[in-house]
Formats: sequence, structure tokens, C-alpha cells
Amino acid sequence: MSDPSINPGTASEQGLSANTRDWPKALFFVALVFSIFQITTAAFHPVSTQVLRAVHVGFLLLVVFISYPGWGKSKPWQPLAWVLGLAGMATAAYQWVFEADLIQRSGDLTQADMIIGTLLVVLVFEAARRVMGIALPIICGLFLAYGLFGEFLPGDLMHRGYGVDQIINQLSFGTEGLYGTPTYVSATYIFLFILFGAFLEQAGMIRLFTDFAMGLFGHKVGGSAKVSVVSSALMGTITGSGVANVVTTGQFTIPLMKRFGYRPAFAGGVEATSSMGSQIMPPIMGAVAFIMAETINVPFIEIAKAAMIPAVLYFSSVFWMVHLEAKRAKLSGLPKDQCPDPWAAIKLRWYLLIPLFILIGLLFSGRTPLFSGMVGLALTAIVILGSAIILNVSSKVMRIVFWIALGVLCAGFFQLGIGVVFCVIGLLVAVSWFVKGGKETLSLCVHALVEGARHSVPVGIACALVGVIIGIVSLTGIASTFAGYILAVGQDNLFLSLVLTMVTCLVLGMGIPSIPNYIITSSIAAPALLDLGVPLIVSHMFVFYFGIMSDLTPPVALACFAAAPIAKEKGLKISLWAIRIAIAGFIIPFMAVYDPALMLQGGGVLATIFIVLKAAVAIGIWGVVFTGFLLQKLHMWERVLGFIAGGCLILATPLSDEIGFGLALVFILQHTWRARKLKRLAQED
Repeated sequence: MSDPSINPGTASEQGLSANTRDWPKALFFVALVFSIFQITTAAFHPVSTQVLRAVHVGFLLLVVFISYPGWGKSKPWQPLAWVLGLAGMATAAYQWVFEADLIQRSGDLTQADMIIGTLLVVLVFEAARRVMGIALPIICGLFLAYGLFGEFLPGDLMHRGYGVDQIINQLSFGTEGLYGTPTYVSATYIFLFILFGAFLEQAGMIRLFTDFAMGLFGHKVGGSAKVSVVSSALMGTITGSGVANVVTTGQFTIPLMKRFGYRPAFAGGVEATSSMGSQIMPPIMGAVAFIMAETINVPFIEIAKAAMIPAVLYFSSVFWMVHLEAKRAKLSGLPKDQCPDPWAAIKLRWYLLIPLFILIGLLFSGRTPLFSGMVGLALTAIVILGSAIILNVSSKVMRIVFWIALGVLCAGFFQLGIGVVFCVIGLLVAVSWFVKGGKETLSLCVHALVEGARHSVPVGIACALVGVIIGIVSLTGIASTFAGYILAVGQDNLFLSLVLTMVTCLVLGMGIPSIPNYIITSSIAAPALLDLGVPLIVSHMFVFYFGIMSDLTPPVALACFAAAPIAKEKGLKISLWAIRIAIAGFIIPFMAVYDPALMLQGGGVLATIFIVLKAAVAIGIWGVVFTGFLLQKLHMWERVLGFIAGGCLILATPLSDEIGFGLALVFILQHTWRARKLKRLAQED
């Protein structure tokens, strides 16, 4: 579940190697120790959360500075790289060694505190610049400048003034700055789920999902694009990373779509849109969902439940658009004999689904993400190691006995604690060393640990740097000023407040990833929406969704530009297609605000069924309008009629639903009549 807004391919070119097997030994070792530290602290909690956050950031800084150059794409100059990296670790060591003293003198910094605190701020800014470019550091730098010099601004923006020591204390010590909630979430839930996804990917889960989707839909009309939609949705259950999905599944699906007649821009748009939807696809979703749960203090399962219906509508909409485009362009699917058997794919790798199903069960039973992630990760390791051992045994009875025995041993975890699971893993590692293919499996697990650390870097650095925004907003109270402006607009027109918030999310998304995008807008705009009567989860989901959509909207459109080299098409053209294909992502947040039952926030079963029906009809008709095809090519007046029908269903004014359904019925009936007439005339000719 790496950051959905950061292109792993770009990151690899600038610093971390795309293939961990080619890494320098020192970098490989540091990344491996990083993952081991995170697993140990998640399982046994040997240190306080403050020390956990500090060491997490320290490891991130070390990995960044020894792998990312200051400028260009050359390797970093190692002497300076290690000095900066070890300086980052030194800030963590300082927090650990002097933890008690720092608590006792909180707010009264010594000269050493000032030096370490200032060093930490500078290193985090520089690390973020190297990983993500200059946009996010500039935005955070403006907030930092506001904290230092805001007392000289006019009007409502002026604050009482804060000294440098107060700013450093806020940002570098305590839990409202660089070590704030996002860093805590990155150091716990997010890292575990990244590792979970890395283990499953290394074990062949991508191949399982792709073969399954190919077998079910590859031979259908427009099958190649439908495979992209389904495989990306399935990938979202383990990665929650949009751009990572583009550069993994896209390597297969985009060339396949082009080979069967889809335009390059459309193929890239389908993959980008489908992949970005992985962040709203339960059960795992994206990193932002975990930060949201911690920020608004609700169980993660409530976030996942609220996202369920919108996610289904989103992917159904993309699937529908793909189908219409295939019908319009008369694109067939693959020959059925060239498609893999979906059930054979599951039979071959069924064991990989066990940890996923158990993880889902734990999350939906009310267990915390930290507990669920730890259990899911441990079971994944056990399943991978166990399968490598038992696949060498030909006796079916012995295999069954082995899995039952392994299950009984793991069940002891609930009585005796996590130590039992680690003992089981240790035993399997020892046995794997001596069986055929066991060493290759152990190597796979080690590389999965390193891959997890690699994918955590962009997410973790973003989470640390946006702590500057959280710290300054908390210190100065600027959020209430901005919220006041939105409230003033919303008292007269809620729709204008929503549009203003949407534009803010989309504009911010032009230069920064979705994690800081969400944190900024949720700190400033979401409270205003809450005061306007929008339910808590819905208000945060609203800014979450448009933070994701910003990765599809021009001019930046990170997901589309990630797809561009694969599709061999301009990123801007892909983006223009993506925003048409992803129309549901722009509609659903507005509909949920006006009728929260769409996100299961009150209203009862009947209200939920009605709003889902209304949303499905609106999204379906707008899909037809933007594709320009249903049974036949649409006339311009039909497009206008369909657009108005969908718009009426989206609005929540008196009579708008009745008008929308009526116009939708007229639209469908007349188009069906016209299509049949044209078909009859063609047959007569």
C-alpha cells in the first residue's frame, strides 16, 4: 500500500533501484533492518510510541539519503550521503536516549534540543525534496513561514506571534508536528499493510488476479479493458496504491487493450482510472484511509463500510464505460481458448487467498488494523513457507495433515500470544533451509521485507513532512479562519462550499500526493463541511475522494503520466480520457453529501437502496453521454437530454428526482426506438 500518488518507477530512477537484487549491500541491509524493527515493535511494543515514531523517521531519512541523490539521477556521493543519513538516525537516538528528560522539560528547550530539532526539520524537508520534488516542501515551507512571520500579516490572517523555539518545539518534539498522527499511522498500520502486499506480490498474487480476471472477462466484448478494470480492483484489496497499480498491472493490460483495438489514450485512461480506484476499494484501501480513521477517531471498519457502495459504483461505472466504448468501436475479446481458466488459476494459488480472507474477517469483526495487519502478515509468511515445504510431498493425505497441524499451531496465538506465531515461522524457516526450493522461498521472503521498506519511503516521508502543516495549523488556529470563509459561503449555498472544497483538493493535487492533500484539506475544509451539517465521515470522504481524483486531472495527473510511457501516448491525452471514464468519482461525493445513506451514514435500508438506484442511473446515463454511444451513436440533442437527466438525479432539490427519472426514461425509450428503427431499415436494405 505505497503512496498512491508517487510513481515507483520515477522513484527508482532517481534513487532506489527498481530491483532490490541489484541494490548495494549496505542499502539492502538497512532496508531489511528497517522492516525487522517495524515488525518487532508492532508485535511486542518494546518502546513508547514517541520513540517508535522517531526511529521510523530516522530509518526513512537514512534510506533516502543513501539512495537518492541531491540533484540529477546519478548515485549520491556516499560520504555525504552517510553523514546526512546517520544525522537523521542521530535525531531518533536523541529522542530515545533523552525521552524522559524531554518530557520533563517540555516547552523549555535546551541548546542541544534546538540543534537536534532544527536538524530534524531541515533533514525532513530535504529528504522530501529528493523523493517527491519541490512542490510539497514549498507548500509546507509556506506554512512554516506563516508560523514564523504570520504576526505581521493583516486582518484575520494575523496571529499573536511565535518564537523560533516555540516552532521547533511544536514540530520536532511531541506529537503535533513531524511525529504527529500521520507518522504514527505510517509507522504502524501502513507499514504492516505495505509488507502484507509486498509478500503477496512476491508470492504471485498479481499473476493470480490477472489470470482470474482474464479467464472471466478476457473473451467478452472489450474483454482486454474489462480485465484491466477487474484486476486493478482486485489489486486494490492488497496494495491500495494507485500509481503502483498502473506500473504493475498496466504493463500487461495497456498493451493488451491496444492490441485489440482500443486507442492508446483510452487504454491508458482505463488503467489509470481503475488503478486509482484501488484507494477507495475495501478492505485495505489506501494509506489515507488509515490516517482518516486515526484523525477522526473512528474504527477503520467504519471507513471501509462507508467506502463500500461508492467503490462498487465507481468500478461498475468504469466497467460500463469500457463496455460502451467496445460496442461503439466494435471491439471483440480474446478467443476463449487463449484465455486462462480462472478456476484453475485459483486452484494453483488458492493458498495465497487464506491470509487475505482472514485479514478481511479480522477487520470486519472489529479488530484494530494494527492487530489485523500483524496477523495477516504473519499468516502470509506461514502460508508461503508452508506451501514451499509441503508442495514437495506427493501424498494428498500428508498435505491435509500438514495444513491442519499448522492451523492448530497458529490457533495457539489467540491463547498464548504472538510469540507462538514467531516460533512457528522460525520452525518453518529452519525446515525450508533443507528442502528442495526452500532457499529460494527464504530469499523471496527476505526480498519482500526489503520491498516493504522501499515502498514505505515515499509514504513515510510525506507523512512526516505534512506534520509541519499539522503543527502550524494547531499552533496558530489558521484552520478556523479558513473554515469561517467556507461557512460564510455555505450558509447561503452548500453547493458552492462543496465546489470550493473540490477545487482546493484538485489544485493541491497538482503538486502534492494524496496523503498531504487529504491532511491539508481535512484540517481546513472538512471541519467547515461538518459545521454545515455534513456527517463526519462523509465530510472527510469528500476531500479524500477529490484528493484521489486530482491524480487523474490535468495538468499534472500523476497516474496518467505513469501510464503514458506504457501506452506510448501523451499524459495529457490520457488524462482527458481518464476524467471522462472516472465520472463516477466526481459525482458520488456530491451525492453522498446530499444523501449520506450512500455511505451508510443513516437513513435505513430503503433510503440506501433508493440512493444507490439513483446514483446507478445517473452514472449510467452520464457514461452513455460521455461515450456518445448506447445502442447507436448518440445525436447531440440526446447527449444534452441525457446530461440533464443525470444532473437532475444528482441534485437534491424538490422534484429533481422525479424530473431526472422521467427524463432518463424518455432518453432510454426514444433511443431504443430509434436504434431498432435504424436496425430494421438496415436489414431491409
